[in-house]
Amino acid sequence: MLELVIFDADGVLFDSTESNTAYYNAIFDQIGEPPMDPAEERAGVFMSAVQIFEQRAKGDRAIVERMREVARTLDSTPFFKLLRPYPELRSLLLGIKRAYRMGLATNRSATIPAIIEYLGVARLFNTKASARDKVRPKPTPDIVQLCLERAGVRPNRAVYIGDSETDRIAAESAGVHFIGVGERAPHQHQIATLAQLPQKLRDLFVR
Repeated sequence: MLELVIFDADGVLFDSTESNTAYYNAIFDQIGEPPMDPAEERAGVFMSAVQIFEQRAKGDRAIVERMREVARTLDSTPFFKLLRPYPELRSLLLGIKRAYRMGLATNRSATIPAIIEYLGVARLFNTKASARDKVRPKPTPDIVQLCLERAGVRPNRAVYIGDSETDRIAAESAGVHFIGVGERAPHQHQIATLAQLPQKLRDLFVR
């Protein structure tokens, strides 16, 4: 029996590639770093900010701290308009909420509360967990496990909806079911777009 549907944010609820790239480039520019390369742009969709900073700094803790200091003072709201939410996102989530409780588990940190408010979906989630909770980011299972704990749901009664190998590893390590969205998340239970999620949930969990 399925009780809880947990969503990743970036790449699932919205395409954030352009927004994230602009955000990180603004930080890099302030400390004299060059813009993101294509590999960093792809990583920016599923890695936490600290992971991106550490990857760029190559072990230099002083550079990481400079990036984090800029991030703490940078207004992230101008970058929200570059997000590309899934079409009819609120309507789709409302439909799922009629049958299940919903959670959010994301590597995002400080920006996630404002983003889901901006998208008009914040109140649809019964439980939330993110890197701002001071747990290890995915691919460790910590964020997914925290979401389960806050919901009071056993792992085998939850499914995680993600778009990357990082999400799959975190879900499997936490003992929850997994559904992959898009080409970055190959899995036996894979859907091309979020539009196919309601039917996939019925196929897998409704008997």
